[in-house]
Formats: sequence, C-alpha cells, structure tokens
Amino acid sequence: MGDELNVTYVILGGHVEVEKYRYLYFLVIFTVYILIICSNSTIVYLIWTHQNLHEPMYIFIAALLLNSVLLSTVIYPKLLVDFLSEKQIISYSACLFQFHIFYSLGGSEFLLLAAMAYDRYVSICKPLQYPTIMRKTTVSIFLFFAWLLPASQVAVPAGLSANKKLCSFTLKSIFCNNTVYKLQCVVSSAQIIHDMVILLNVALLPVLFILFTYTRILIISYRSSREVRKKAAQTCLPHLIVLVNFSCLCAYDVVTVQLESDFPKTVRLIMTLQIVMYHPLFNPIMYGLKMKEISKHLKKLFFPAKMI
Repeated sequence: MGDELNVTYVILGGHVEVEKYRYLYFLVIFTVYILIICSNSTIVYLIWTHQNLHEPMYIFIAALLLNSVLLSTVIYPKLLVDFLSEKQIISYSACLFQFHIFYSLGGSEFLLLAAMAYDRYVSICKPLQYPTIMRKTTVSIFLFFAWLLPASQVAVPAGLSANKKLCSFTLKSIFCNNTVYKLQCVVSSAQIIHDMVILLNVALLPVLFILFTYTRILIISYRSSREVRKKAAQTCLPHLIVLVNFSCLCAYDVVTVQLESDFPKTVRLIMTLQIVMYHPLFNPIMYGLKMKEISKHLKKLFFPAKMI
C-alpha cells in the first residue's frame, strides 16, 4: 500500500514549534544518537575483546546493548530526516516495517532479561551445575529464540495491518508504534486478541519468570553467607532496575492505544523521550557502572594512566 502518512509532531508541540526549532531538535537528536551508539558499542567491544568477559551473563548484556543500538537505529535516522524536511511523511508500508522492528526488538529485550535472570539463578542457586547447564550451546539457543520468537509473532499483526482500510492519515507520534491502529477504520477483536497473546508470550510471561527466579535467588541468598548475598546484589540489582524501567515503558505503550482519551502533552513528552533517549542510554550506564568487571575495563580504557 503506497499511502502517505502525515506525521504530526503533537508531542513536540505541533508543526509551528518544529519549524521554529528544527535545527536545534536535529542537533540534540543527532548528539543523543551518537552517544547511544558509542556508549553501547563500547561495552559490547569490551565484552568481545576481553576473555574474562566471555561468560553467559556478559554475553547476554552485550546482546541487550546491541538491541538498544538496533532499536535506536529503527527510530533515529527517520526522525533526523523529518526534522530537516518541510513535510514529515512516511509510506504506510515503511511505517509498518518500523512498527514490526520496534516491537520485535522490544519483545527481545524482555526475553534477553529472562535469559539473564535464569543465568543468575543457576549461578547463585546451583553453582556446581552451572558449567553443565549454561554451556555455549544453551546460550546460543537463548539468543536465537530471544530474537526469532518476537519477530515471527509481531510479523502477523504487521502483515494483517497491511491490508486494512485507513480512515486517517495523521499519525500522532514521532515514530510508528501501536498508534498505527488508530489510522485503521476498524480494529477487529481477533487482532486485539492476537496482540494480547503476543504481549503474554514476549512480555508478561518473561516478567513473571524473572520475578520468580529473583525471588528464589533472594530466598537462597538470605539463607547463605554474606559473600553470596553481596554477589547476588551486585549482579542482580542492575538487571532488576533495567526490567522495572523497561516494563514501565512497555505498559505506557500498551495503555496509550487501549485508552481512547489522549494523554496530557507533558506525559507524552516524558514517555516518548524515555523511548528514544533515556532507555537506550540507561542500559550502558547501568551495566557500565554497576557491573564490577565491566566497570574495571572501562576505567582501563578511558583512564589507562591511573590503572598503572
């Protein structure tokens, strides 16, 4: 379908403000995009090049950070072009492609966090069995399904939406998320049910699994020595903080399409900034500062003289 969608920058205050501050917006977004690429890629590089970081936990962290780079790349280049264009438009097919990639990578994030939770559970609760359970093959299978499962499931609503009749050509967002449903004349109950099943598979079930594993870790750690409790806190706390942050973002994204009433502009601004700026920068900061081994290598990389 070759229809054009007029993307209105409602969150940024409308076309007038976009015209007035377009170069400032472009500079800010471009700077943030470069920071996202550099910060995430630096930690991925450290994990790739240092042998002591070739462990399942760090491999999953690298995959999560790579996910952030890909997620940002789905949004930022088009957004940068829009700020320099007279009209902010996108073809319906390109919009659905962005929709598919955005939610595929979002689902992957939950599954990667679930894999990390399982890795921590085995490491702390079954340390003697850890080398046997968390082999390279196991890690590869987790990574494969973390990316394949959401992509294959989200392909269905994206494909169904391609043939839907449109009654609106104005997208009240700065990128194509589930607000594309508001462009369609009718959203069938079957489509809503299928989306709920996807949400259950790639978000709710992984979150419940993560909460279960960390509850088990908490119980085991409480009964164990101080050293075990310290290890659990150091490795599990960053994962939990990232989970809470991303879960709030996902909940907002789901609620916006279910509620017909518009959110206040300030709320939309804050949440959209979290999607395109805060969250992709939050992950490398959290793992870079809170994970001891990664933090050590970062200090060696940026302050080599002080490490001598």
